[in-house]
Amino acid sequence: MVSYLTRKEIEVKLPRPTRVKNKTAAPIQITAEQILREARKLQEAEIRPRPRQKITDPAELADYRLRKRYEYEVRRARLNKSAWVKYAKWEASQKDFNRARSVWERALDVDYGDHAMWLKYADFEMKNKFVNHARNVWNRAVTLLPRVDQLWYKYIHMEEILGNVGGARQIFERWMSWEPGQRAWLSYIKFELRYDEIERARAIFERLVVCQPKVSAWIRFAKFEVKNGEIGRARGCYERAIDKFAADEEEAETLFVAFAEFEEKCRETERARCIYKFALDHIPRGQAEHLYRMFVGFEKRHGDREGIEDAIVGRTTFQYEYEEVDAVIIFVGARRGGKSVSKADFNFGFWYGDPEAAISSW
Repeated sequence: MVSYLTRKEIEVKLPRPTRVKNKTAAPIQITAEQILREARKLQEAEIRPRPRQKITDPAELADYRLRKRYEYEVRRARLNKSAWVKYAKWEASQKDFNRARSVWERALDVDYGDHAMWLKYADFEMKNKFVNHARNVWNRAVTLLPRVDQLWYKYIHMEEILGNVGGARQIFERWMSWEPGQRAWLSYIKFELRYDEIERARAIFERLVVCQPKVSAWIRFAKFEVKNGEIGRARGCYERAIDKFAADEEEAETLFVAFAEFEEKCRETERARCIYKFALDHIPRGQAEHLYRMFVGFEKRHGDREGIEDAIVGRTTFQYEYEEVDAVIIFVGARRGGKSVSKADFNFGFWYGDPEAAISSW
């Protein structure tokens, strides 16, 4: 069943018309065209046209053409670093340092990993006496490329020239936190010694032998103490080093020789003799050739007749044994069909103590 709507329900109710009390025309009439024109004036242009450059001088025209040529070169070959450098140097020659700085920054955006570009950029800032700008460049360089030692050296050198010793020390500490090589640590020590900071240098040596536990570092530490008249401290350095490297067959010989020479210079001949004998007892004969030679020379200088004879006999026995081993190596190699045989394959106790076992191994 379909329901029908009444006339009252279908009727649309319109708003009541308002009455205009004053029907006279307004003194100023505003049209739609005027509104649009005003809106267009107030609206900012999305792309502002570049201001026109009026060139009236031939030299200015030449500079303008050269700048355009440089821009063309760097846009055509962005990876051509020499083009960027020439462009930046030309801008600096025109005393337009802001524009030159902009060129350097654009060059670094292309390849920030080229440390040579950072060096030239910082050099530009320093030559033109922009110290704070140079600091900013160096700081960014060592942050991005902390493993390039040259950047650290140049940064520290600049601060030291400016007399900022505290700042240079802070840069060294920042560098040492990356645990660089021994050369960097020694540079830090030399820096402190230039300002007579003995205790600071000693503390750096202590950190060095922990960070770079090598015989050369310990020997340098001991020589530093000797130079400053601290004989007891130097002896302590050698003793601590021997505790660490006595079992290291590769580096122990160098350490023992240095320790014995130190005691000899201190006129402690008995100490030096004990060190030589201890070393000869603990280092394999195959790696003690230099040690034997130094011991014989020591006995010739300070020993009696019996000591000299013992040293010479020990060295001669060492030489004879190796001459015999060379002959055995040739013979065994021939018996084994030309296979390579080295001195490390031979045990003297085996060859001379049990000849039958040696013969059966052929």
